[in-house]
Amino acid sequence: MRYLPLTPDDRTAMLAAIGAKSIDDLFVDVPQAARLDGPVDLPRVAGELEVERALSAMAAKNATAGAVPFFCGAGAYKHHVPATVDHVIQRSEFLTSYTPYQPEIAQGTLQYLYEFQTQVANLTGMPVANASLYDGSTAMAEGVLMATRVTRRNKAVISGGVHPHYIKATETVVHAVGVETLALPAAVDAEAAVIDQIGPDTACVVVQTPNVFGTATDVTKIAEAAHAAGALLIVVVTEAVSMGLLKSPGEMGADIVAAEGQSIGNALNFGGPYVGLFATREKLIRQMPGRLTGETVDADGERGFVLTLSTREQHIRRDKATSNICTNSGLCTLAFTIHMSLLGETGLRKLALLNHEKAVATRDALAAISGVEILTDRFFNEFAVRLPKNAAEVVDQLAAHHVLAGVPYSRLAPDAGMDDVLLVAATETTLDADIQILAKSLSKVLGA
Repeated sequence: MRYLPLTPDDRTAMLAAIGAKSIDDLFVDVPQAARLDGPVDLPRVAGELEVERALSAMAAKNATAGAVPFFCGAGAYKHHVPATVDHVIQRSEFLTSYTPYQPEIAQGTLQYLYEFQTQVANLTGMPVANASLYDGSTAMAEGVLMATRVTRRNKAVISGGVHPHYIKATETVVHAVGVETLALPAAVDAEAAVIDQIGPDTACVVVQTPNVFGTATDVTKIAEAAHAAGALLIVVVTEAVSMGLLKSPGEMGADIVAAEGQSIGNALNFGGPYVGLFATREKLIRQMPGRLTGETVDADGERGFVLTLSTREQHIRRDKATSNICTNSGLCTLAFTIHMSLLGETGLRKLALLNHEKAVATRDALAAISGVEILTDRFFNEFAVRLPKNAAEVVDQLAAHHVLAGVPYSRLAPDAGMDDVLLVAATETTLDADIQILAKSLSKVLGA
C-alpha cells in the first residue's frame, strides 16, 4: 500500500536490528495509564466529506473563547491580535523554511529574529535574549539546566508560586540528567518561604511573577539571597503583557528570565504552538541555549545579519551543545515581533494598564458576592478566589450557563488540597457586560 510501505517481514527485521522483541517494547517508557487499551473510537474508514462533517460536529461542541464571557488564564491568555499580524506573517517574504540552517541566505528571517531579541531584551530588562524557544515551560527547564552548568551545582529550588505544569515539565527534562529539584508547597504569596531553602548547594532559585495565583512580587530580596549563596535567580513570567506595567525581571536582579510570549501576537490556539522567551546576563551568554542572531556588514559594507552564536546540537558537536532544542517557534516569534512593533512602548503600557483595570473591576464584582474570598491582594490581570463550593463543580455549572468563569486550581495541581480555589483572569477583551454576567451567574450558582 502506498502509505504503508513496510511489510511484516520488514518490521521484524527492523525490530531485530534494534534489539526489540515487539512494537510494544518501543513504548516501555510511556506510563501504562497514558496508553490506550484499544483502537481510538473512530470509524476505521471514511470519505473526506464524512470526515469533515464528523470533525465539524465535534468542534461545534466547544465553547470558544470569543463566543462567551471568558475569564480563563493560568498561563494562556486571551488578548486581541490585530488583523495586521495575520496579514504580515502570510506575506511571501516570510513563507520560507521555518529554521535558518543556511542563515546567510535567510536575511529576512534573521532580521526579524534580531528585532525580536531586541524587543525581548527591552521587555525583560536584560542585556541579551536568544532567538526564542518552544514555550515558557521548556524555557524554564532550559534555564535550570543552564544554571547548573554555570554554578557547577546540582539543585534547583522552585517557589510554590510557579505554575504546576511548568514545574512538571522542568522536572521531566532535568531529572533525566540528574538535576535535583525542590518544589515548595503551593502558596498564594509564596516568595517568603523561598529564601529559607537557599543553601550552598543551590544552583538556582526559580520564582514566578505574577505567579500562578496572580500575585505580583518584587523578588529583589530573593535575588540578593540567591546571589549571596552563589546561586542564580531565574524569573518565570507566563503573562508577557505584565512586563509592560510591572518592574522588569532585570531590574529585580534576575540572572535568567524564562517567559511565555503567547500573549503578544499569538491567539490561544487550543494550547499551542506558543513561543518561549529567554534572556540572560551578558556574562552568561555562552551558556545560553538555542541561538543568537547578530548584526554585521557584508563585503560591500551593507548591513547584514548572521547567527552570532549557535550552541544547539544541530549546529555544533552534540557533546559541546548547551541544548538539544530543535526549533525556535519561528512563525510565533514573527507574530510576536509584528504585534510588539505595532504596539510600541506606549501602546504596550496602555494595553497593560487596561488589563489591570479590567481585572480590578472583576475583582470588585466578585468580592461583593457572599461567600467569595479574594486571595490575591496585589495582581496584574489575574487573581485567585476561594469559593464556598468545589471550584471545578462551580466552573462546570457556569459553563452550562455559557460562562467560562476561570481555571480551578485543582485542574493544575489535583493533590494540592485547593479544590475550592478558582483562578480568574481578565484582559482588554473583557467587556463590562461580561463582568456583570459572571458576577450574576456566580451569585446564582452559589445561592448568594
